[in-house]
Amino acid sequence: MNGFDLFAILLNPGFGQMLLDGMKMTAVVAGCSWLTGMTLAMLLLTVRLTGSWGERLVAGYVSYHSNVPTLVQLMLWYFGIASMLPVDWQGWLSEHHAEAVFAIIGLSLCQAAYFSEDLRSGLRGVPSGQTEAARALGHSYLSCMRHVLLPQAARNALPALVNHSVSLFKNSSLAMAIGVAELTHAVKEIENQSFRTFESYAIATTVYLLCSLLIMAAGALIAQRSHLAATR
Repeated sequence: MNGFDLFAILLNPGFGQMLLDGMKMTAVVAGCSWLTGMTLAMLLLTVRLTGSWGERLVAGYVSYHSNVPTLVQLMLWYFGIASMLPVDWQGWLSEHHAEAVFAIIGLSLCQAAYFSEDLRSGLRGVPSGQTEAARALGHSYLSCMRHVLLPQAARNALPALVNHSVSLFKNSSLAMAIGVAELTHAVKEIENQSFRTFESYAIATTVYLLCSLLIMAAGALIAQRSHLAATR
């Protein structure tokens, strides 16, 4: 079509609903992947510090997820591992957004590797006396990690964690490859129906840019408040 007309998409009720549904699915996939990935990252860091076997196990996990493309991991989960599940499980998953479920699993497992490395780097900036003081006060290993070390490690690693959070949000678009109806998938469908390629991807670009900037702004605000709390 000739001429740039953004409102031809935005004011179309059908296209507008597709965009809203796509943004909701993107938020669900990215949000659930972040929560699961961060929880797993804390567990990985805790295991890594337990001894040599934990160190080797987690190092292997991080190496795998750092060197295999995220898209390949998503396809492995959706097309490979899913086909090995019992038939009843496959049927249940197909009725409950299997594509989104496996996208969340794949993204969270991959992102946990990066988050755990960020936290490990942040932990190096925590004085060793903190551990000794916590143990002297009667904290167990897990209690020391939860209440003393991890909060300080997260504060030290905040810039890296924010950067990887933005990367996770952007990588949620890869879920389109396994059929998740997220924002990029919705934009592709709109482009196919409207034949307005530039307008469709301009909308997607703007949404991803604004959301990424919001994540970075939230990280900056948290960093500022954490710094003020630490200096009191």
